[in-house]
This record gives sequence, C-alpha cells and structure tokens, in this order.
Amino acid sequence: MQPVNRVEIAIITGAKKNLMKLHFIAIGGSAMHSLALALHTKGNIITGSDDAIYEPSKSALQNKGLLPEEFGWFPEKLTRELDAVVLGMHARKDNPELKKAEELGLKIYSYPEFLFELSKEKTRVVIGGSHGKTTITAMILHVMHYHGKEIDYMLGAPVRGIENTINLSDKNDFMLIEGDEYPASAIDLRPKFHLYQPNIALLSGIAWDHINVFPTFENYLEQFQIFIKSIVKGGILVYNEEDEALKNLAKNTENQIRKHPYFTPEYHVEDGETILETSEGDMPLEIFGRHNMNNLAGAKWICQHMGIDEDDFYEAMMEFEGASRRLEKIYENENGIIFKDFAHSPSKVKASTEAVKEQYPNKKLIACLELHTFSSLNSEFIQQYKDTLSEADEAVVFYSPEAISQKQMQAVSPEEIKNAFNEPNLEVVSETSVFKRILKSKDLKNSVLLLMSSGTFGSLDIEEVKALF
Repeated sequence: MQPVNRVEIAIITGAKKNLMKLHFIAIGGSAMHSLALALHTKGNIITGSDDAIYEPSKSALQNKGLLPEEFGWFPEKLTRELDAVVLGMHARKDNPELKKAEELGLKIYSYPEFLFELSKEKTRVVIGGSHGKTTITAMILHVMHYHGKEIDYMLGAPVRGIENTINLSDKNDFMLIEGDEYPASAIDLRPKFHLYQPNIALLSGIAWDHINVFPTFENYLEQFQIFIKSIVKGGILVYNEEDEALKNLAKNTENQIRKHPYFTPEYHVEDGETILETSEGDMPLEIFGRHNMNNLAGAKWICQHMGIDEDDFYEAMMEFEGASRRLEKIYENENGIIFKDFAHSPSKVKASTEAVKEQYPNKKLIACLELHTFSSLNSEFIQQYKDTLSEADEAVVFYSPEAISQKQMQAVSPEEIKNAFNEPNLEVVSETSVFKRILKSKDLKNSVLLLMSSGTFGSLDIEEVKALF
C-alpha cells in the first residue's frame, strides 16, 4: 500500500478545496457506478468509460450526468490532470485505458483498494463467507437505521428500503462492508475481502465456490485463512461455529484477535410464522428458515459490537423483511405462493429449499433452479449439488446452452445433471418455452413455487408465471 497522497486525503476529509478528478474504467458495474455516484455527490469530478452499461446502472448514471456519451474505451480520456483511476473487475488486462493510465504513471486503484482508502480512519466492519453475506449485512444496516444510528456502508446487492448501495460520509465512525472472495481486478487477483483489513469481521461459513478462480477446496479455504490473518491486531472475529472448516480456521489462527462464535438459536414454526425463542420470550419474525436464524445470530453479535444491545436488536429485527432477491415473496393468492431467490450455489440452494419446506410443510413445494454460473455448469463441480433439492416435492433444473457457449465450456447432459442431483425424477430443460410448458402443466393448487437463479431463466416473464396461479 502506498503512502497517503492528496487523493486519499481529499476524499477521506471531504476537503472542498482539494476536490479530486477521478476516472472510472468500467463505470457501469453495480459496485463501480454506485461508488462513482457517491463520490460525485461529495463534489468530486468523475468521468468514466465502459463497453456496455445495463439497467439500473445506466439510468442512475444518466440522471447524474455521468453516463459516457458513447460506449467503448477512449485512452484520450486519460490525462495527467487525473488524480487517480479506479479500475473495475470487468476491465481486462489489455484495456486501452488501463494501458494509457499505466503509461502516464497515474495512481490506479482497484475498487476494494479505493474503498479501503475511503475507510482508513473508520472502524471497518467486514461481512464475509460463502453464503449469507448480503442478508447479514442487510440485517445489520436495518437495525442501525431502525435505531437512527448513521454508518457508512457498501452493499454487494440492493437492499429493500435502502436507496443506495454505498453511503460515504466524513463524520460516521463505522464503515460496514460486504466482502466477497472474487478477484479485485484483472491486474490484482487477490480476493476483494483481503484488502479491507477489518477491525471487526464476520464469517458465515465456507462452501466451495468460484472454481474458475479457486480450482480446489483447499485453495478456496486458504482465502479465508488469509482473511482472518488480515484482521487488525486486537480486532474481533465473529464466526459460525456450526461450520467445521471455519471453526478449525478460527481455532488455529495465530492472529492476536478476539473470537466470538455463534450458532443457530432455538426457534419454531407456528401456523406459517417463524417464532424466535429468546430470553425475553417468543418473538415473531418476518423472515424464515434455519439459515436465516443462523444469519440473525451472527448479525446480533456484530450489532452488539457496534453499540446496539440485545433487546434493541430484537425489537428492530421483528420488522426486518429480508434482503432483496433473498427468499423474496413476489406473489400470493388462495392457491399458492411464489418466491424468487438468488440462490445458485449448492449450499444456498439446499438452505432455501429446506427453509421453504419447513415454513410451508403442508404445501407442495415445486423448486426450480437455473444453472447459470461457471461453477454450476462444470461437469465436476456439479456433483456438489447432490441432494440439495431433496426437500422439494417436484424439482426442475433449467440451463441455457447459450450460457455454456458464452463461457466456452463443454456442455453437460441432462442425464449428468440428474445423476449429480441424485434426483431420478428431476426434470431438466434447456429451453425457456419448454420450461414454461412444464410450469403450465403442473397442478399449482396449494403449492409454493420457488424460483432460484442468479440469472433470468432465459428471460422468463414473471407476470406469465403469476398468471398460472
């Protein structure tokens, strides 16, 4: 890490006389455009480029006058007048603007590096883990907002009720960061969460993912070991002690930190409502599922370290409706319910399926999963999905041949998928029209339809699905 320069000083202090000129390479990314907007709001001069920008980033940038006049890469935008360049993950190593920035000797930050510079003087709270990151971060932020406690934050995904995914200020003490393990940039392959140096950290669990980056579980596990080492001396690690791999890492770390394990609290389901059992009595919740009760326990610890006592935490959580795209109820009538969920990795698919079945034991559960990521479409990794849909009464797996082609992967056969999931009655489809036909053919009376995907099921029209009930 380089010494603090005037870029860092100006941004951290918000000094009006030293407003910065910053250029964003790949400004259209979800995190990149949010950061650009936040810095623009603080008065900094922002420019950016990208070869494609989609909604909602496009409209958000356009509304603030930051949308590039034309798409593409324009090295001439890079001049010595710039104070720094922020490099997005989407930009390749051979990006013409990146090359020009290097030639000019400009200061180049990856997104997480820049975020660290913004939060150097704050107490950094980083939420990591293979699953539950977004939900736990959303829980913490909900509690803080409920009690009127202002903090800075960076969210990895939109959260219901929160207008922006990034909040930057000069006065707040805490910076809450959702930290993932994906590479920082094309020229810095370190996982993002290695760069934040948290004062307080949470790890929710470890389940192998991103095999295109971490080809073995051992390699993936090592990234979490490094993350624990990166916690500042005397800092705090909150971790899920029900995860054996994580428990061992926490136990064996030589880092001089305080450790606070957590576990799933007692709860029960009563008439379709989840009741958390606390020392103050039973507490009804809007969220459900064992995995969410576990997430709640972790969030409680973090909130306590941020100055919220247990009673105040529970009071706020009674009104928490969940993170956006996480077991999000999108439709309900007398026949049934539709949930949309971002679950795509094996651990998330299993957790979401089991949660819905536990919440609605007397309804037929129809679980639909899209295999969309590099890992899920890999013929070796797909074995990790064994029994993840076993709680479903009926299950459908959808995959797009186009997605396989775009990723330049060898196609997996329907038979391979059935065998991998260990579901002989599993329906496997690769065309949206066929998927729609299967849904139309099902008896949806007294059922729950769970749609799990990080994609769109081949641009499936959700309104058409709602009309089936």
